[in-house]
Amino acid sequence: MRVASAGRGSRRRTARWVLLAGRGNRARHLASRRGFGYFPAVADKTSPTLAPEAAYVVPLDEVGIADIAVVGGKNASLGEMMSGLRAAGVPVPMGFAITVAAYRAFLAANGLKDRIQAALGDMKHARVPLAETGQTIRRLIEAGQWPDDIAGAVTEAYAALKQRAGGRADVAVRSSATAEDLPDASFAGQQDTFLNISGDEALLDAAKKCFASLFTDRAINYRDQKGFDHGKVALSVGVQVMVRATNGGSGVMFSIDTETGFDRAVLINAVWGLGENVVRGLVDPDEYVVYKPLLSEEQLLPIIEKRLGAKAIKMIYARASDEQRTRNVPTSKVEQTSFVLSDAEILKLARWAKAIEDHYRRPMDMEWARDGETNELFVVQARPETVQSQRRRGLLKTYKLNEKGRKLLTGLAVGDAIVSGMVRIVRSAAEIDRFPEGAILVAENTDPDWVPIMKRASAIVTDHGGRTSHAAIVSREMGLPAVVGTRTATHVLHDDQEITVSCGEGADGFVYDGIASFEVNDIDLGRVPETRTKVMLNMANPAAALQWWQLPADGIGLARMEFIINNVIKVHPMALVRFDQLQDQKAREQIAELTRGYDDKSEYFVELLARGIAKIAASQHPRPVLVRMSDFKTNEYANLLGGRQFEPHEENPMLGFRGAARYYSPRYRDGFALECRALKRVRETMGFTNIIVMIPFCRTPQEADKVLETMAQHGLERHKNGLKVYVMCELPSNIVLAEQFARRFDGFSIGSNDLTQLVLGVDRDSEVLAEHFDERHEAVTRVIRQVIDAAHTVGTLIALCGQAPSDYPEFADFLVEAGIDAISVSPDSYLSVKRTVAEAEKKYTKKRA
Repeated sequence: MRVASAGRGSRRRTARWVLLAGRGNRARHLASRRGFGYFPAVADKTSPTLAPEAAYVVPLDEVGIADIAVVGGKNASLGEMMSGLRAAGVPVPMGFAITVAAYRAFLAANGLKDRIQAALGDMKHARVPLAETGQTIRRLIEAGQWPDDIAGAVTEAYAALKQRAGGRADVAVRSSATAEDLPDASFAGQQDTFLNISGDEALLDAAKKCFASLFTDRAINYRDQKGFDHGKVALSVGVQVMVRATNGGSGVMFSIDTETGFDRAVLINAVWGLGENVVRGLVDPDEYVVYKPLLSEEQLLPIIEKRLGAKAIKMIYARASDEQRTRNVPTSKVEQTSFVLSDAEILKLARWAKAIEDHYRRPMDMEWARDGETNELFVVQARPETVQSQRRRGLLKTYKLNEKGRKLLTGLAVGDAIVSGMVRIVRSAAEIDRFPEGAILVAENTDPDWVPIMKRASAIVTDHGGRTSHAAIVSREMGLPAVVGTRTATHVLHDDQEITVSCGEGADGFVYDGIASFEVNDIDLGRVPETRTKVMLNMANPAAALQWWQLPADGIGLARMEFIINNVIKVHPMALVRFDQLQDQKAREQIAELTRGYDDKSEYFVELLARGIAKIAASQHPRPVLVRMSDFKTNEYANLLGGRQFEPHEENPMLGFRGAARYYSPRYRDGFALECRALKRVRETMGFTNIIVMIPFCRTPQEADKVLETMAQHGLERHKNGLKVYVMCELPSNIVLAEQFARRFDGFSIGSNDLTQLVLGVDRDSEVLAEHFDERHEAVTRVIRQVIDAAHTVGTLIALCGQAPSDYPEFADFLVEAGIDAISVSPDSYLSVKRTVAEAEKKYTKKRA
């Protein structure tokens, strides 16, 4: 708590605390070394004598993080934010805390302490089961009577709060235990919260239920598992003015990526209405990811992911006649297809998350709410993140699927492991006896009562929930892989079915039929050697980009745009530009559904492509990321939605209308313009200037001139705003005319697959000629050596981004000997290639010496 000052501001504080003092001779106003607070002046039979520090009620803005023993973890954190983060503009709803002293006095006045300890003792010695013990204790507490002095302090504090809030009476009543929100134990959902409470009687009843919730079955069990002494844990109650999110929105946010531990991201979940549905996993929320290091530049928009959630229901205030204070109702079609937060609101919350993290000097887990009447945003809770921040850095465990069955379900991945096993569908936490040890738990959603079942599971799959749902939080804490928000798991799967749960493929989690074959590898990041030759990564899938952020790579040497277009966008860009001319009716309907909510269908392509590229760029920022412009062949473009109308039929697409030739052609020029718009947005609007553009399959210097001119017309002018442009070196003409290409581009990247194909005259897709396709062939290595020498002669950087170094250590050895500047490899082969490069550098340094 803050020490009361007799100087500036003391009158204001005293006046406020007079409102919180008790009545008559049994109460007095006190300024002590611990601050101001109510305590009884005269002991009597119904009220124990308290130390001066033991106020029954204190305003939240007078406590801080050092006061956990007085007001519990949640309230201490709220007070800390109110005082410590006011300058950072982080708003917290006003309120007060019913202190731990009030809780202990309540137990003493009702003679409950010994009875509670006796009940817990019977449970410990297996005389009474957990469920009966918890129920007995809760009934004892809820049947207790409030001592007059405590009740008077609470109701007068409530009256003062209503006055400060302009007469508003609705409050949130939250439990705040002395053992919760700790750096190594979240205690997520262990105690209860009551929303939309109004009136003295309702407030006192809710506070009593909060006291009782310290002894829910889940809370007792959790403390036992964590080794906390029940008798030493106490409860405070926080009372805050309700943020009217019932007609607004709310959610949860983390200042760290919850799955990968990527510490430069803020993850935000959002739903319509009150936020309890997010934590309980009853709804699939919107998800936003923001890149923290660029938040300080006000003009930038570093939102690297926006995922629209189904948001099928929302929690609102109940009708006055209802017994419950809140209820769930279906959302409208408009709400389901609209994002809860605007970009400006996303950035505001992300900045607050960063400010809170900076203040506490550790990753944080926060809850927020938006008032639907004023549109004001508030932070309503903040606690330490307890999983990723506790992980030991320096050891990266990776999982790789080899053989797998048919894909059955897709959801959000929690964790990074892969598990195979037998399904057991559970409808209620009461079904624990029918859940076998080691089975895969499949449920609609989970809540804290499910923890005993979750402890028996090897993996978890749910119909509903996001990354901040109870199932996700507890799975992380237990180290279990989980796929949440699949929507149909309990309908698609059946008991005793064998499945594989995969969370090792990026942000999306998958459920496959049958028992899959997979590998588990450990990468010791403390044993990565230093090399002169840069070792970069090949990356296509944005969802997997953050998985590899800990690798000390020198950037990304090849980011393939095609993956994003094919797997995320799914639509041919020309079918969006010329949607009105599209003849395929079925494709029109599918595209209309995908682009719902976009007035300009082209914006659908630009936005999704930009965010996919940005996520890859963020994983390595500020290190360079080379993004290759689209390099589909015509048959691959034709398979995109609406694509057949815009693509010619070719007998040999591998040598046909691909790469640079498309970008200035009337057939695709408008589609290329969308690619340029996306890259311009990533670099200039989002701030990822570490992106380098790379042009594939550029046949002649004259074609290079046309491409560069076209790019400039679309806002990507070489060297403007620091833009570098590289060219793929994969054609014999690139090598023969290397000096001419070097005058037009800032670097070369050898594409060994296409180069091998064209040097040896072997179609790389031909099964008949597969044995002849070998990047290590002398003819191929000679031309590679030739172009490396040519690049260095004119002072141009040159790298290689093909698959060969990942597959063949001797090929990586050759590249080092030839003097390559950088090698780009698949992430799972990074460490082995890095070691090969280090050994090669030692060997050839000695030879040259």
